[in-house]
Amino acid sequence: QVQLVESGGGLVQAGASLRLSCAASGRTFSNYAMAWLRQAPGKERELITRISWSGGSTYYADSVKGRFTISRDNAKSTVYLQMNSLKPEDTAVYYCAAAPRGSSNYAWWGQGTQVTVSS
Repeated sequence: QVQLVESGGGLVQAGASLRLSCAASGRTFSNYAMAWLRQAPGKERELITRISWSGGSTYYADSVKGRFTISRDNAKSTVYLQMNSLKPEDTAVYYCAAAPRGSSNYAWWGQGTQVTVSS
């Protein structure tokens, strides 16, 4: 069992930056790949980025590529999402999720944090 707690969301203007954090507890953090997903009102949940257990491999959806950066600090059991050049269409609830090493099944989720970008 892995517990995940997101923080750092808020209301910002278009063009601004935010950094989300996701603190993990319960198991050895480096045994898990991590991902950030988001869900906007009326839309399906979207996986926007993920990072391998070591941090050596990352993936970004086209919608955030070049603007968002995922990173992790295994010593702090934390994964981060740096979001730059935010757009109104980035408005959503952002979730972090964990998958056991070698699996693509993100079985553990945080409660989510709201990001609202005004135009």
